[in-house]
Amino acid sequence: MSKPPFLALPPGVRAYRMATARGEFAVHDTGGSGRAGRTALLLPGFTGSKEDFIGLLVPLARAGFRAVAVDGRGQFETGGPPEESAYTQRELARDVHAIATVLEPERPGTVHLLGHSLGGLVARAAVLTDAAPFASLTLMSSGPAAVSPSQQQRVRMLLDAMRTMSMAAIWEVMQQLDQSVGSAGEAPYSRREVEEASAAVEDFLRRRWLANVPEQLAATGQQLLAERDRVAELAARGLPCHVVSGAEDDAWPVPLLDGMAERLGARRTVVTGTGHSPNAERPAETARALTDFWLGLSPG
Repeated sequence: MSKPPFLALPPGVRAYRMATARGEFAVHDTGGSGRAGRTALLLPGFTGSKEDFIGLLVPLARAGFRAVAVDGRGQFETGGPPEESAYTQRELARDVHAIATVLEPERPGTVHLLGHSLGGLVARAAVLTDAAPFASLTLMSSGPAAVSPSQQQRVRMLLDAMRTMSMAAIWEVMQQLDQSVGSAGEAPYSRREVEEASAAVEDFLRRRWLANVPEQLAATGQQLLAERDRVAELAARGLPCHVVSGAEDDAWPVPLLDGMAERLGARRTVVTGTGHSPNAERPAETARALTDFWLGLSPG
């Protein structure tokens, strides 16, 4: 579970519900129309939300990009129907296309698509369905197929628990299993500020967990268990790709991500000192790697 470094929206970032042909989606949007090739769409992972990208927004905006982080269907503030059929990968990919169309209605092929973890599998599905809206694809801590055996065990435990326990009860169990606290960010905060920020983040994580649609978690959890290797299909699309990860990853081992990047002919970035969520753990370094890649695709 990604923990955002802070929760207060930076100046200039707007939170609202974006209307699309597929319904409304809760977003954080840095705003501005920008030049062609300067729009980024950010998809969160399993149990995640748009807040996981909050540390990236200012550095991406300063580099000249309009960055839009979204809660997917059934995630946190977007919501969705209580039916697993609404959260198939095909349906989620259609949502991505609808959002991309709103972002760049007159300039198809200019949206830089990024997916973190499960969001990477959804982003890949969107590209494989139709790559035309996108300028590039970044897979962040997202691998070629199903998650690692250890993570499969954890996902199965969660899915089993959801059949008999409430979301609130599951949260309490998860807290007992994981007593780590969230980071207060990269700034040199005082101990009191760190404690206050951590408490706020912990409260947010609970609210986010309880707001997720259980059927969405059930459907996407199965995708994490059953995803097949589609790297060859993606490589055949010829879309510029970037594989980003931390130095360690328990969902998809780093050597597996190295191999995927090689098979894709993709740019490869390892953000040192981070794990599964470099976007939240070291957002400044992660944003620099992203903008270097994107700007390299559109010189000048």
